Amino acid sequence: MENGICILTNSEQETIAVGEKIAGVLQKGDVVILNGDLGAGKTHFVKGLAKGLDSKDLVTSPTFTLLNIYDGGRLIINHFDMYRLSSAEEACELGFEEYFDKATMNGVSVVEWPEQVDGLIKAPYYEIEIKKTENENQRKIYFRRAL
Repeated sequence: MENGICILTNSEQETIAVGEKIAGVLQKGDVVILNGDLGAGKTHFVKGLAKGLDSKDLVTSPTFTLLNIYDGGRLIINHFDMYRLSSAEEACELGFEEYFDKATMNGVSVVEWPEQVDGLIKAPYYEIEIKKTENENQRKIYFRRAL
């Protein structure tokens, strides 16, 4: 990833801690897209975001529900898993476009598998890419602001 920051973590707890720190820069209306293979640590990263936003909700992967909402913190987190969708049009049919309109967003939106709904997110966003390394517990987390 170009023009970004790379952070190396050595455990799930460190990945959560990175998410917690990044939560400190998030504002109402922000969008975070998460890229990474299955098992890369995207859900652990979101656990850190929720913790950093003072949410006490249990964070789980929205793989089968498509959307989990975590409330009760500084900002609501709308956590999407777009893996099972085939297009931005399908996401719009489900009413998801309202979660990416800065004028109407009620918190922050976090999107896993954003390539499945290419074109849905039009506003600037934060991009996080999590990559596994040869070390089973180690991750490289790339962070950048995309305009």
